[in-house]
Amino acid sequence: MSKRVIVVGAGAAGLMAAGRAAELGADVLLIEKMREAGKKILVSGKERCNLSNAAPIEKFLAHYGRQGQFLRNAYYRFFRDELLALLARYGVETQVERGGRIFPTSGEAAEVRNALVRYVTQHGAEIRYLTEVHRIWVEGGVVKGVLLWSGEQLPADAVIVTTGGASWQATGSTGDGYRMAQDVGHTVVPLRPALVPLTVENRAQAKELQGVSLRNSRCTFYVKKSKGKLKELRLPYPMPPTGEMLFTHFGVSGPMILTASLGVVDALRAGKEVILSIDLKPGMTDDQVQARLQREFERYSQRHLRRLLKGWVPTGLADVLARLSDIDASRPIHTIRAEERAHIARLLKDFRWQITGSLPLESGMVTAGGVALKEIDPITFASRNIEGLYFAGEVLDLAADTGGFNLQAAFSGGYLAGQDAAS
Repeated sequence: MSKRVIVVGAGAAGLMAAGRAAELGADVLLIEKMREAGKKILVSGKERCNLSNAAPIEKFLAHYGRQGQFLRNAYYRFFRDELLALLARYGVETQVERGGRIFPTSGEAAEVRNALVRYVTQHGAEIRYLTEVHRIWVEGGVVKGVLLWSGEQLPADAVIVTTGGASWQATGSTGDGYRMAQDVGHTVVPLRPALVPLTVENRAQAKELQGVSLRNSRCTFYVKKSKGKLKELRLPYPMPPTGEMLFTHFGVSGPMILTASLGVVDALRAGKEVILSIDLKPGMTDDQVQARLQREFERYSQRHLRRLLKGWVPTGLADVLARLSDIDASRPIHTIRAEERAHIARLLKDFRWQITGSLPLESGMVTAGGVALKEIDPITFASRNIEGLYFAGEVLDLAADTGGFNLQAAFSGGYLAGQDAAS
């Protein structure tokens, strides 16, 4: 007699779990509270679905910070190659793009979602939409099924919780799985937004720079120590030496900022004061910036500072830097003293912002925190506390950098949870 498996949540992890369990002969019911499956897949990667990354496994694991080792065994059993082969069986061709990011060749996230739905249904699993689970039904430390908000009891031999996080709530990720896990005694690590834009103290200046983007800058975050000394903040994910960032009306965003955001959020929650230093000319040393400024001051002696700086940085930023230099806009360059020129050079190499916080949890691309990994078997994704219960995907205390790492973790975890639940 086949095992009855219930999967709660039809996102990336849930579709994979349901498909694999059904493929192995289990009687599978996939429950989804939304009208369709995989809504977060549809918006991922700017609606193109960045489903994995071409990085070798050691570099891949580094993108999860300290939690990466939890995935090591899972990735040796079901990783990128196995994922791409499975998708290829259902007609999804893929390509590697900048930064090792892997996308469907069509550029359509819906193609990936639809392939996974076919994986589920062609193996005989049932998907039940517009259905909400209230609680996991447990007796004597063993799963018995789930209880719906309607009052209906659905018995099962195994339950796999793949409800996602608490960000992008329009996709259905509203934190239900955390409540369910706590109800049956699991520990939930405090939730924080990850891959989230940051807010700054000087909102007026941020608003003035709104929409200005930097394509080749270096961002370094510091925490203030005693006597105003700065110490570089240790971040959970590896930061590229240079990259893109964007000024917004509330602060800063863009790839460089999102990568660093979880470390900054955690530092602020710990009561630390965080400073962002932006190197606007990372390809030049301090001395080289000084030397170039001096040459340009001599060559364009009748110009005003704002006009000269427009040759260095975007126009909006040039205006701000000129004002921050405390040099009268009407003064020609030849009247600027050496110490004033040195101040301009410092602004170009160390443009500082006080970070005050981040946008709220629902604005993060990913939710950090979740079901504690120490309570989950890293090989099967089974609960160590309750027999027949599994967790996979963003509901776990796993959050990675951008680049396809979060979706790969969901796909791998879901596949292995479905495989073990069916057997």
